[in-house]
Amino acid sequence: MLDPRILRTDPDIVRESQRRRFADPDLVDAYVAADQQRRAALQQFETLRAEQKSLGKSIGAAQGPARRADATLESQEALAQLLARGTELADQVKAAEATANELEPRLAAIAMQLDNLVAIDAPVGTEADFKLIKQVGQPRDFAQEGFEPRDHLDLGRALGAIDTERGAKVSGARFFYLTGDGALLELALLNLAMSLATANGLIPVIPPALVGPETMAATGFLGQAAENVYRLEADDLYLVGTAEVPLAGYHGGEILDAADLPIRYVGFSPCFRREAGSHGKDTRGIIRVHQFDKVEMFSYCAEADAADEHEQLLAWEQEFLDVLELPYQVIDVATGDLGASAARKFDIEAWIPTQGKYREVTSTSNCTTFQSRRLNIRTRAKDGTIQPVATCNGTLVAMPRVIVAILENHQTAEGAVRIPAGLQPWLGGREWLLPKTP
Repeated sequence: MLDPRILRTDPDIVRESQRRRFADPDLVDAYVAADQQRRAALQQFETLRAEQKSLGKSIGAAQGPARRADATLESQEALAQLLARGTELADQVKAAEATANELEPRLAAIAMQLDNLVAIDAPVGTEADFKLIKQVGQPRDFAQEGFEPRDHLDLGRALGAIDTERGAKVSGARFFYLTGDGALLELALLNLAMSLATANGLIPVIPPALVGPETMAATGFLGQAAENVYRLEADDLYLVGTAEVPLAGYHGGEILDAADLPIRYVGFSPCFRREAGSHGKDTRGIIRVHQFDKVEMFSYCAEADAADEHEQLLAWEQEFLDVLELPYQVIDVATGDLGASAARKFDIEAWIPTQGKYREVTSTSNCTTFQSRRLNIRTRAKDGTIQPVATCNGTLVAMPRVIVAILENHQTAEGAVRIPAGLQPWLGGREWLLPKTP
C-alpha cells in the first residue's frame, strides 16, 4: 500500500510509476477523487458533531429556566427549538458518518489495486528490457571438449534422480519425483543454503504453506499474480508460491523496536504455482513446475536502509551460486516485469548449456514499505515515533532450477555429474553423481 500522503501531495509521481509498469494510471485519479470525497464527508461529520456538542450545552443551559414553575412561554419555545435542532443534527451526523464509512472501503479497494512505486533507477520497459549488471564465470565450451551436452531430464533419468513420468501419472503434467541422488541433492542444497544463511545471522524458519486471503493480498499476490495462485475454496486458504508470503505476515500488526532492525529470516517451504499462461513453455523437465521447494530470505529493516539491505540479499545469493561453481549473470529487472509489491528487483540467471542461454534461478526484491503498510507492521524509533518498516526478500535457492543448472553445467561425456567442492560435505564427501543406467 502506498503512503496516502504521496497520493495527496504528489499524485503525478504515482501516475508516472504506473505508466512505467504499464499499469493503469487512471487508478490514481480514482483514488484522489475517492479520497477527496471521503475527507469532505469526514469534515462534514466533524463540523456537524462539533455543532451537536455545542448545542448539547445550550440545551442543558435552557432546560433549567424552561422547567421552572414560573417559566415563560419564550423560554419553553426556545428549548423546543433547540431540541428540534438537536434531533435534526443527530440525523445529519448519522448520515455524514454513514457516508464517510461507505466511502472508506471504496477508497481501500482502489488503494489495493495500486502497485508500489518503482525505483527511479529501475530500467523502464518490459521483460526483454532488463539491464545487465554483471556476468560471473565462463560457460563451458562442450564442442571443444568433444561432446554434445545432455539436458537435465536425460541426465536425471540416467542418474535415477528425476522421474517426470510417474509424477504425471500421479498428479498430472508439470509434477515430478526427485528420487535417489536427486532427493539427496535437494537435501544437500537445503543444508548448504541454511548453513550459509545462519552463518550470516539469518533466523531459520519453517513457515505454514497455507495462508489466509488477507496475508496473500497484502503481500501483492492476489492482484496481477492471482491467476497463478492455488486456492482451497472450502477453507478460504491459499497455497503459497513462496515463503515470502508467510514470512511477511509473521509480524503482521506488530510494532518492532528500531534497535532490533534488521530482522532477517530464512524460510524453507514447499511452493505451489498454477503456471497459468505458460502453456507450451518449458514443458520438458523440471524448469517450470507446479510444486517445488525453495529457501527464501526475508528482512524487516528501516526504510532508509532498504536499498542497502536489498544489495546485501543479492550478495548472499551470489555467494551461494559461487559455491556451486555455476556461470551466471545478474540483471536489473525492467519496470514492466516487476511484481506489484517490488520497487526494484534483481534476478540471477544461471547458464543452461542445452538451451544456450541464461535462465532465472534466484531473485531479490526491495518492497520498501508497500507490504508493511498493508500488514500494519511498524517500527518504534528511539524518539518514540511510530513509522512503517521496509521489507526485502530474496530467493537463496529454488530447488528444481538449481538442480537443472548443476546437472547440465557439471556433466561429463559419460553422463556423470561432478559435485561442486562446496557441496560435497553435504553429500557425504562424494565427488560424483554416477549414472545408474547405460
